[in-house]
Amino acid sequence: MTIEDIRRILEAEVVAGEYLLGQKVATVCGSDLMSDVLAFARPKAVLLTGMTNSQVVRTAEMADLAGICFVRDKRPGQETVELAESKDIPLLTTPLSMFESCGRLWKEGFVGGSEYED
Repeated sequence: MTIEDIRRILEAEVVAGEYLLGQKVATVCGSDLMSDVLAFARPKAVLLTGMTNSQVVRTAEMADLAGICFVRDKRPGQETVELAESKDIPLLTTPLSMFESCGRLWKEGFVGGSEYED
């Protein structure tokens, strides 16, 4: 599946990196704790989070994530958007809660890191 699939399922708006929506996604990770993302997220996952600061983008880069989707209609500041654009990390925002976002994606066949098998 792709980031575009996630955008469609979550009725999300693209904030940055529209040209990257065709990227393949292996898993999804939902967390506001960036230390948990670094410890448990799989490469090429999309992160669902309510955190909008630039540290989220830096974490995504370090963890080799495919993209970030902000939940609860959160919107990143210009500094975060610019950093994501410079790192080729697409950003989405959805009006849905973290719980509903994770549920919709799981229902459509996306899995978390603990469920993923190579």
